[in-house]
Amino acid sequence: GKGAADRSERSLQRSTRLKLCWESALPVRLAELKAHVIEPPTLDGDGYQIAVYGVPGPWFKDDPKKLGDPLKNTAALKRGGKKDVKPTRVEVFQRQDGLAVVYLFPLSAEISKRDGEVLFEALIGRVTVSHTYNLKEMEFLGKLEL
Repeated sequence: GKGAADRSERSLQRSTRLKLCWESALPVRLAELKAHVIEPPTLDGDGYQIAVYGVPGPWFKDDPKKLGDPLKNTAALKRGGKKDVKPTRVEVFQRQDGLAVVYLFPLSAEISKRDGEVLFEALIGRVTVSHTYNLKEMEFLGKLEL
């Protein structure tokens, strides 16, 4: 066609407001406890956990692990000059406000203050997620909390 003017509304890019949360960080866990959040969607096991809340999608009733497995290859933590880190596990949870996708990254990534910032990128269906975390802002009582 001649450009965007003759395209259907469904084919145009739209932004979706999502909430990203570094769930394994101590300040986040303390805030959820204080707010009486009953079941934050966290995964068992050690590692860095990042949750993406409010992902639009149909109501899923399948196993969270089975739904998350295909998403492992479309996400990464990126740091300048270091190899990208892929998640070891991903699970999808249905919530009242949409889907929550939780990523578990291995502690062997050894993220430190020297990294400066960490870029989280993921593709969830047709939704692209990208957020840069400034590690200086993620200190709690003088310690990096991830």
